[in-house]
Amino acid sequence: MIRIALLSSAHMHASAYVHGLRALSTVEIIGIFDHDALRGQAFAKEHHLPWSPQLDPLLAQANATIICSENARHRFYVEASASAKLPMLCEKPLATTLDDALHMLEAAQAAKAPLYLALPVRFAPGFAQILEAVHQGQVGRVLAMVGTNHGYLPPGWFLNVKESGGGAIMDHTPHVADLMRLITRSEVDEVFAEIDSRARQANIDDSGILTLEFHNGAFATLDPSWTRTEGFPTWGDVTLEVVGTNGVIEFDPFRPHLNVYRADAPTHRHLGFGENMDDHLIQAYVSALSQTAPHPLLANGLDGLRALEIALAAYRSQASHHSERIQHLL
Repeated sequence: MIRIALLSSAHMHASAYVHGLRALSTVEIIGIFDHDALRGQAFAKEHHLPWSPQLDPLLAQANATIICSENARHRFYVEASASAKLPMLCEKPLATTLDDALHMLEAAQAAKAPLYLALPVRFAPGFAQILEAVHQGQVGRVLAMVGTNHGYLPPGWFLNVKESGGGAIMDHTPHVADLMRLITRSEVDEVFAEIDSRARQANIDDSGILTLEFHNGAFATLDPSWTRTEGFPTWGDVTLEVVGTNGVIEFDPFRPHLNVYRADAPTHRHLGFGENMDDHLIQAYVSALSQTAPHPLLANGLDGLRALEIALAAYRSQASHHSERIQHLL
């Protein structure tokens, strides 16, 4: 039995990960620690989990951890997990600064504690087939890509830059930029971005367009904005269009849905169906804990660093009003 400790419930994905873990007969969730004790206790009660008032005793009982804290606290929990020599799955983005990200990678490497990143869209239905088709040359040489990852304005700490590291650009850039890296098998060298707070006037970036230039000559645009209104029938989207010399291929994992209309509010909602990418992510992580080689789509800390480099370059571009080069670390 693999004993997993949940470290913080700050991120909304924590509930989905608990659901995914409970579907696996080889896993026991031994408890949750949260530096915000009231929040952690409420989450533990809601999900019928043991509450641990202290971190170290929980880590001492665990075989692995899942980190769902505020972005700025990822380093603390990663270093704690590494100190206990535990493999860990960390919510994205990896960190809010490059300095924190590098210290996290160094801590994990020194402890020989695998650090994986929660990038579940890699496991969305169809993406593996798209990746294979592109790499087999079915669309020819990749010329350009267009991606979106829209969403609602999230609550709470997401709107506090000290805790989140930024708004929509920090929150939503990693998912699709990561897919683009996998498709091109190339890194982003240059970023130009237009970023603002327009949709909700939340004093944090909620709207933006990024233009990415890859080392192999491909380019892409990405809209990671929090522009979905409360009345919109679904939380947002993830889409990607890949344009090659021989064809075009499209990826839209949330397209399968039912339109649900009700007499009371909300009157119209999308009800998604099909495979659950969060569950597949959790399955891949748990498998990696007992196998010598992780699932090929399971993201690691270096993938997280590359995604963070892109988001931070976008913020630099916003400030300079020019394209910003990325000096890749590691």
